[in-house]
Amino acid sequence: MELLIAFILGIVQGLTEFLPVSSSGHLELVKAFFPETSEHFPDDMQMTVVLHFATALSTIVLFRKDISRIIKGLFSKQNNSEKQFALKIIVSMIPAAIVGVLWDDFIETLFGGQYLLVGLMLIVTAMLLFLADRSKPTNKEVSFKNSFIVGIAQAIAILPGISRSGATIAISVLLGVDKESAARFSFLMVVPLIFGKMAKDVIGGDFLENNLDLLPLFIGFVTAFLTGLLACTWMIKLVKRSQLKYFSIYCFAVALVTLIWVIF
Repeated sequence: MELLIAFILGIVQGLTEFLPVSSSGHLELVKAFFPETSEHFPDDMQMTVVLHFATALSTIVLFRKDISRIIKGLFSKQNNSEKQFALKIIVSMIPAAIVGVLWDDFIETLFGGQYLLVGLMLIVTAMLLFLADRSKPTNKEVSFKNSFIVGIAQAIAILPGISRSGATIAISVLLGVDKESAARFSFLMVVPLIFGKMAKDVIGGDFLENNLDLLPLFIGFVTAFLTGLLACTWMIKLVKRSQLKYFSIYCFAVALVTLIWVIF
């Protein structure tokens, strides 16, 4: 049962980290419908870190050329397009980094059974996706101003139920950014934050508090990594084809089921 739950968590994380349906919200719902999760994984931190590392790694594999361009841009003496793009990524990280540092303890209280919050925030995600899907195609790139605004959306998406990719892509598109550029920027801007959060958890000692059970962690990692590769590739195609409305309908349906389940 432990290995099956690890497999399910890996699939959920791999799909929902990139598809605009909220990975945190869906992981909370999986825990609700599979109470055995807390029994088999009492140290939720270990599995969470491993799953996020897997999806971050899948992002690095798919966008290795873009990431290489960002790294080169950071150390470039010339004020070229690579340097501009790297600086925009840094600007986008500021809001979420501030929220994570100042309100980390409060954020932790929003997880672990806050299913009413998950349902309500899924409705917010559904509305954002619906509006973004109706926007007209453009050729506009992400600006510094837009980077910061999208960064604020990423910070708000810390709430369980608000899709990080959905919120950042939707806000970018509503600001007039090209849809494919919006999707790529959304996936790239989160990588440094994921590794920063992982480093904080590992250095803080939370990750190694209990003994590591390597097999379920390995299964969760491999499943999330492979699923993430497929979901990320699929998501970019869907954004270009203006098919976010289907995810909007899905998020609203899951929100409705969640709210009914919570109330009754």
